[in-house]
Parts: sequence; structure tokens; C-alpha cells
Amino acid sequence: MHFADPEYWHLYWLIPGLVAFSWWSFRQKRRALLRFAEAHLIQSLICCTSRPRQKLKVALLLLGLSFLLLTLLRPQWGTRFETVKRKGVDLVVVLDTSLSMETQDVSPSRLEKAKHEIRALIDRLQGDRVGLVVFAGMSQVNCPLTIDQGAVKLFLDIIDTSVIPLPGTNIGEAIRTATRAFNPSERRYKVLILVTDGESLEGDPSRAAQEAGKAGEVIYALGVGTTAGQPIPLHDDKGNVVGYKKSEDGSVVVSRLEETSLANIASITGGQYFHTTPGEEEVERIATLVSQMDRKEFQSRQYLTLVDRFQIPLGVALFLIVLEIVVAEEKK
Repeated sequence: MHFADPEYWHLYWLIPGLVAFSWWSFRQKRRALLRFAEAHLIQSLICCTSRPRQKLKVALLLLGLSFLLLTLLRPQWGTRFETVKRKGVDLVVVLDTSLSMETQDVSPSRLEKAKHEIRALIDRLQGDRVGLVVFAGMSQVNCPLTIDQGAVKLFLDIIDTSVIPLPGTNIGEAIRTATRAFNPSERRYKVLILVTDGESLEGDPSRAAQEAGKAGEVIYALGVGTTAGQPIPLHDDKGNVVGYKKSEDGSVVVSRLEETSLANIASITGGQYFHTTPGEEEVERIATLVSQMDRKEFQSRQYLTLVDRFQIPLGVALFLIVLEIVVAEEKK
């Protein structure tokens, strides 16, 4: 026999405590009777009450409680095959790792804020396959589509702005790389989450979004940063800020969130644009939209499982409790 919830074993300490209380209670009743009348008169005064029946009722109640506690332990024996099906959608997160994501107009930085929101989104997904694409001047698949969402978060943890050696921001190429990560034979079940500040310095993201839409993808854009923007900090090997990025004419470059372009990219595929907020309400909204999409079956497996038998002790417990109620204390 196996117990599925063994943490309830400690509740059995209640039984000896209740036995001791019952014994003490009977003694207190006896002492109260002796204060009321002489010992040889007690039996005639309580002639209608049966002491053995009182003890039987207590025993039935304690035994019923013991079986009730056994029910909480969920006893299991015997085995059976159980088919488990997993359904979901394919979701590829496209994360901007260009230098502008170091900007600190959101705390602690745009990149760290983006990574935190992606983790929160992964935690809310149910049964979906998740992949990860990173991009700057070029793009690459950092983690292919997998149902192991914990592995995706491990890949996410080690991402920084040096993961892509080519500087720049090519959103269009990143969308095309994500498209290649999906199954090309499917026209549904495909979601692309574009997480960026929207500053596309190269390529044509609108054209790439049109191609993605034709391939059956829905793009949800998540804008990180502020429209006011801030200078892009430069760090040394120890992570200390040593200056700010400057243009060719020597002026400090201010990076701003480009919401218009991101909203346009999302609308082309029938998706939506969201702006990151401190409360991360947008994560819940994206997760809700994904959960409402048509879902495909990823895998169907048979597992050998133990059979729950808690119904048996539960039935015995109910029988004993009902019997305790039925048994009367009075003699016939």
C-alpha cells in the first residue's frame, strides 16, 4: 500500500489525545456522581443509562475518526494505465539585445525589465511550447521550441547585450528568424512575442510582419522603455558606467521607445501592442489572449499510475459515525 499524502500522518497524534480525554471525562462524571450520592445508590439513580454503551459510542467515534484520517492519507494500491494529453500553441519570444536595451529609463534597465516580463509570461503559460530568439544587428535562435519551460528560463537568465556580436537593431530579420523556428506546414497555433524598444535601424519590419502574417503567425509586441528616453550607458568589464554612447558628431545618443512602429507590426498580423508597466498587467492580458487561441496536441503518453482507494476508508468512517449516532446510551 502506498500513501499519496503522507504529510497527514502527524494528525494521528489526535487519537491518543482523544482517548486520554475520554478516559478523563468518564472519571470526572464518576466523581461528580459520587459527590451527589453514595456509591451503592448510584446504580439505582442511573438505572436507565448503560455505561458499556457510552464506552461503545466513544469507541465507534474514535474508530470512525481514525478511518477519516486514513482517507486524508489517500491510500493507493493496484495500478492502471492513464493517458495524458498535452495541448497548447507554439510561442516564440523575440528579445532585443541591442545596446539600446541597456538604457535605464525603466528600472533596472530595459533588458532586465524585458527578461522579468518574459519569465512572468512563461509562468502563466499552460502546456505551450516556448522558444527564444535574440537579436541585435543579426538574430539567432537561442532556444528552440520546447515544452520544458524551465530550460527556456535558464537560457533567458544568461542573456545580455553581448550575446549578439553584430551591433545594430534589425527587427525584420529577427521576425524572419522566428518564422523559421515554427513548423512551416502549420497555419495556426503560432504566436510571436516581440520584446523590444522598437528602434529598428535596419531592415523592413513591416514587410517581415506581413510575411509572418501570411505564415499564420500572430505577433504581440511588448514595448520596453519610455517615449522620453535616456542616453545609452556604456559599461566597463566590472559593470560600472564609464560614459554614454555618442553619435559620429560627438553628441550623446538618446534612445526612445518607438511605440508607433511596434503597434503597426502587431496590427499587420492581427495582434496587439502592449507597453510594459510596473504592475505587469500586460503579461496577464497576453497570457489570456494566448490561452483563448486554438490549441494543438503536442504529445499523448500513457503512464502507469497507482489507483486511489480513499473511498474505502471514507465509507467505513461514515458507517461508524452513523452507527455511533444510532446506538443509544439508554438500556432497553
